[in-house]
Amino acid sequence: MGRVNFIQILSLSVLFLIIFPNLGSAQLKQNYYATICPNVETIVRNAVRAKIQQTFVTIPGTLRLFFHDCFVQGCDASVMIASSGSNKAEKDHPDNLSLAGDGFDTVIKAKAAIDAVASCRNKVSCADILTMATRDVVLLAGGPSYPVELGRLDGLSSTTASVTGKLPKPNMNLNQLNSLFSASGLTQTDMIALSGAHTLGFSHCDQFSNRIYNFSKTNPVDPTMNPSYAVQMQQQCPKNVDPRIAVNMDPNTPRTFDNVYYKNLQQGQGLFTSDQILFTDSRSKPTVDAWALSSKAFNDAFVAAMTKLGRVGVKTGRSGNIRRDCSAFN
Repeated sequence: MGRVNFIQILSLSVLFLIIFPNLGSAQLKQNYYATICPNVETIVRNAVRAKIQQTFVTIPGTLRLFFHDCFVQGCDASVMIASSGSNKAEKDHPDNLSLAGDGFDTVIKAKAAIDAVASCRNKVSCADILTMATRDVVLLAGGPSYPVELGRLDGLSSTTASVTGKLPKPNMNLNQLNSLFSASGLTQTDMIALSGAHTLGFSHCDQFSNRIYNFSKTNPVDPTMNPSYAVQMQQQCPKNVDPRIAVNMDPNTPRTFDNVYYKNLQQGQGLFTSDQILFTDSRSKPTVDAWALSSKAFNDAFVAAMTKLGRVGVKTGRSGNIRRDCSAFN
């Protein structure tokens, strides 16, 4: 083969992957482990349920871990790798330092339960375990049940450098959010649906303190924030507060997966700029209004968006393997 032809084929291959970033999802399917480890979904759900009984943080911690994994190099459990030697891994990037340890522990405990079954040992990827566990925490928090596509391999690299610019920031506007999500093949509707995960969990004060103390020269408090909600946040997050202090993302039903997040946005009770902008921007407001009215519409959109997110950057063949230890490469 001539050098020019080789370069042309290589260029076309790269272009094909850019146009079809979710190509690896072709190997994903429901009931992937039916003949490999038939009871894997039950094993994972039981492990997740036991972990939730220890701490509620399991639920938002696992959900957030899935997002932070999939947005960086795809859903390949690379976020679980511990730094070692000269390699500083994803989890040690500043944007990941606030990931709850209980999310990691959920996957580790589920893997231990799977590997306790001799026929299942080292047959189920950490990436798939995280996917199943994420579905389960949503269900156990009162959210929709949905079938998950499985068959991912675990990634072979994890670096802090790969995280930069890949995760949503609390101060992003709609254009920035849409640009970030579209890089993973996700639409504005998907983005608004996935933002609904903020119906659960908490945030540290420093992630939104600019909105309640120094928003602008003319408005110390963000004018899009409900005034009484702003006072409530100031009381929970006084100036120079301990950085470990956290507040609920949803001030009304923080332990239930529901559509109240969108109702909160209508009342100016979005915690982040990136939350409230979904209501204040006329391009996204109709979707917020629709889902505030209909739990089913939100749940359906959330399941569709989670399924699409789960297809991002799937590793196949030689691009991945099944880790014996989720926190270390084989």
